[in-house]
Amino acid sequence: MPCPLCDDTGWKPIDDEGVRRVTRCDCWRAKLGGTLLADANIPRRYQHCDLATFVTYPNERLLNVVKRTKRFAEEFPVVDKGLFFVGPPGIGKTHLAVAALRQVVQRTGARGIFYDTRDLLRVIRSTYDPAIRATEVQVLRPVIEADLLVLDDLGAEKTSEWVEETLNFIVNERYSQRRATIFTTNYEEKEDREDPDSLLARIGFRMHSRLYEMCEFLEYEGADFRHAEPNSGANELLSLWKNMKRPDRLPTRSGGPLRAQLREQRQKPDSKADLKWSGGKAGR
Repeated sequence: MPCPLCDDTGWKPIDDEGVRRVTRCDCWRAKLGGTLLADANIPRRYQHCDLATFVTYPNERLLNVVKRTKRFAEEFPVVDKGLFFVGPPGIGKTHLAVAALRQVVQRTGARGIFYDTRDLLRVIRSTYDPAIRATEVQVLRPVIEADLLVLDDLGAEKTSEWVEETLNFIVNERYSQRRATIFTTNYEEKEDREDPDSLLARIGFRMHSRLYEMCEFLEYEGADFRHAEPNSGANELLSLWKNMKRPDRLPTRSGGPLRAQLREQRQKPDSKADLKWSGGKAGR
């Protein structure tokens, strides 16, 4: 059945102070949004995520994070900074990031893309295989040029010089082009700047500084949704959160190269590394 407003032309007539004009029909925007969402690389597990379905409970920091996320999604593209969700696993960081991405794409027709950090690095590495026809440029271009990028689980990747240079290249390019980015991470800010499992250590000094310019940091704690019963409501989640025993630290993943970087930074606190991406083969 054709659209009653535009007869499937994509343009509907409107009356503008006595002047008859046409504008894009809602059905056209809906179809475009659906196409763009299909191209956004959102994993099947998160394709249902929506800000309206995110269950909240009396948790002041969580409520503030949800409020800021909604404001970002409503105001995009007129935003000064992206978002950086920081907190322990299972508290809904990816849900909020994807929900914001989906709303932005559907409302504005923006080009959005989602990547788990480790998956993105794996895809980039795969281009070095002669049997793979995709090139680095083909993989990196949509990541760098997307109107909104979600980079999930930053810091979970195994550290190496190649990983650091590749991620710094992506972040710096998006920063230079003033493109909004949403990040999530399980690694927190810590008073001990030499702690190898702090956010600073996991992502490196250069990226850490750049991200504070690019994003609003939203750090919070809450109930682990993965430990909750299906369809748990606010009361159940509040009880779960209050009774949770949080581990003192995440499992140690830091290796020799990262510790060496920390030592070098202590020895040369005023040094500034080059932000240019060297490209080349994947580090091991």
